[in-house]
Amino acid sequence: MAKQQQVHRSMLLPVYVPTLLLAFGQGVTVYTLPLYAKALGGDLAVIGLAVAAAGIGTFLTDLPAGMLLGRFGGGRLMLFGTGAAGLSAVLIGLIHSMPALVLLRVLFGVGSSLWSLSRMAYVADVTVPAQRGRILSTFGGVNRAGAFAGPALGGLIAGHFGLASPFLVAGVAGLAAAAMSLRVAVEKPATGTPASRRMRWSRVGLVLQTHSHDLASAGSAQFFGQIIRAGRQLIVPLYAATALGLGVEVIGVIGTIAAAIDMLMFLPSGLLMDRFGRKYASVPSFVLLSLGMLCIPFVHNAPELIAATTLMGFGNGLGSGSMMTLGTDLAPKELLGEFLGLWRLIGDAGSSAGPIIVGSVAHAVGLGSAAVALAAIGGLSAGTIAMFVRETLRPAEA
Repeated sequence: MAKQQQVHRSMLLPVYVPTLLLAFGQGVTVYTLPLYAKALGGDLAVIGLAVAAAGIGTFLTDLPAGMLLGRFGGGRLMLFGTGAAGLSAVLIGLIHSMPALVLLRVLFGVGSSLWSLSRMAYVADVTVPAQRGRILSTFGGVNRAGAFAGPALGGLIAGHFGLASPFLVAGVAGLAAAAMSLRVAVEKPATGTPASRRMRWSRVGLVLQTHSHDLASAGSAQFFGQIIRAGRQLIVPLYAATALGLGVEVIGVIGTIAAAIDMLMFLPSGLLMDRFGRKYASVPSFVLLSLGMLCIPFVHNAPELIAATTLMGFGNGLGSGSMMTLGTDLAPKELLGEFLGLWRLIGDAGSSAGPIIVGSVAHAVGLGSAAVALAAIGGLSAGTIAMFVRETLRPAEA
């Protein structure tokens, strides 16, 4: 087993580095994006749409990407995905208009979908279930490590060079990730018979027919979980700026503190998932994330906001890689791309809905009420996993 683990690490290195680069780019822009959209003249509902646009792009791409996986191979999809993410970020930094921002964020989401799905398929191909929780939680940790310094650095860059400038930095990181993905694109061409490489909706229908219970139960949990995860990226900077009057540099520092806590939890998360079961990480994760979100309406200053976001970071980090692990466990080998496409579709529907829900509720009744709504949705995710989702780690694999 030790030899097998060593092989896996070397094979995963070309995927870890692009993950790090893309996460850094996202971290640089995550808290400046709502403020940039606000500076372009958007109200709370429009800002929510701008933040949600990436999720909409991934939502629209997930199913086609799942079918394209067999046709073009995971390596090519990685290359296309990282390239699209990098190019869209550069163009956002150069074109200063709200329509362009929304459309380019959709393109970023398309790239993210291609990248995420091909990465999950690659991991499923080179790992065994007993290692999968640790390996996928490590991906979550690498993702969080890349995002760690991003918010503070993005705040500093935006404060000195303007709110559009962090997107240029993110674009350079994305294009560097595309260059790294070239190795995987060359080494992992499309495999299988010509028939298996055709884009066939019937295969998607077969997944829906044979795995309807898993998609309904675990998929619902994934949907609710992604709503609160995506929603917090909008509500925290907007609440900090509008309710507390904090500047972009301070908001960036607060985001980095939360990201540091988040980042440190990936190893405990992986150990919990592979030693005791997937639920032991995912249920507490969403409970703590919801409690942190519930604190937001009662925050009155920066230290209190740090406490609330730290609790959310701890909870989110405890679930590092949990949804990826669950989806990969449930995916049938013979219909891997189609199942993962549906799995990503459900999760990205939640990612798209999160900012829209926050923007709409906040526009109608205020940011505090939007935070309470997100907390309730996070509680639904935890409860669904605890009561209705089967444990995918079998005793023989533990």
